[in-house]
Amino acid sequence: MIIAVNTRLKKEEQPEGYSTFMFEILDGLTNKFPQHQFVYFFDGPYDEKLKFNKNVLPMVAGPKTNNSLGLRYWLNYKIPTLLRKHKADVFISMDGTCSLRTKIPQLLMVSDLRFIQQPELIKKSQVRFYKRFTPAFLVKAKNVVTVSEYSKLIIADHYKINAIDITVINPSINELFKPIEWEEKEYIKEKYAESKSYFLFSGDINQGSNIINLLKAFSFFKKRQKSNMMMLIAGKANESFKKELKNYTYKMEVKLLEDLSILNLAKITGAAYALVHPVLYSDFSISPLQAIQCGVPVIAADTGALPIILGEAALYTIPNDFKDIAENMMLIFKDEEKARKLVITGYAILNQYQKDKSAEFFMKSILKAFHN
Repeated sequence: MIIAVNTRLKKEEQPEGYSTFMFEILDGLTNKFPQHQFVYFFDGPYDEKLKFNKNVLPMVAGPKTNNSLGLRYWLNYKIPTLLRKHKADVFISMDGTCSLRTKIPQLLMVSDLRFIQQPELIKKSQVRFYKRFTPAFLVKAKNVVTVSEYSKLIIADHYKINAIDITVINPSINELFKPIEWEEKEYIKEKYAESKSYFLFSGDINQGSNIINLLKAFSFFKKRQKSNMMMLIAGKANESFKKELKNYTYKMEVKLLEDLSILNLAKITGAAYALVHPVLYSDFSISPLQAIQCGVPVIAADTGALPIILGEAALYTIPNDFKDIAENMMLIFKDEEKARKLVITGYAILNQYQKDKSAEFFMKSILKAFHN
């Protein structure tokens, strides 16, 4: 079977952790099912750091989808041409869109519901596009998958779809994220944090990341605790945030780490005192699950899918209240037994987030779309 995949990458449009989620789950799928050929369609140059399995053919085929008109052209004219050219049997679209002008069976993954739940977090043009076309996409697709039980219920309720017809594909976490020994933790702290313990934020810095409130919380924490704890921010930052950071009171105790390899991110995550993830909205939970797999306690926002995904494996905070974020940071800092219990509880949920399991569910959904 030839399986074509829409791997259009637009970081400014897509939620935090989206590309990591997408390529981890595709890596598990292509590795688990080497008998199938996969063709990845990119609308522009892709990151050369990406490594694909032997049964993957990456194709760059513009034009770039810089706006809603460009995206409609890509979906309804470029994609059908590419599908015919590569004799695809089924088409997977990972970004909540599909082509309305092809007869090839399509599997639609809906991975971002901000346009329904938090429209203020994304561009108005995106909100208009997805509100206008998502009903048509859901009708056109032969099968629909999403990324959490929370998202499944939102889709079913909002579009009056039977929830039983929507499959949840859990994210899978790279095996590089694992607990590390004390000596290696000390080495990581020496290399990245002046040999000090640190809180970690991991993910792209965008409007929904709530990073300014996190910095306010860190200031509150420093004033109250008088500790030498640092804050590491691992992710791509825009110039606005970098300028903000230059004027930050505790700028010497905050390190911005951009363009990390997946291995270095895994090591930094494993050596963290705790991961703080106060995002304003999320349909899935990559960074917290990475931390849990490393045996690192998590403070997460009480928004979106996070409480359902993480359950009792995290402390929850009100993302719009920096003092509440700080209070949770202080609780983790002072109560080692609480932190230990979070880690133990976290290990119990990891069985749901294995590559093989996600790949099996994904392939069943692909075959369902093909045969419908």
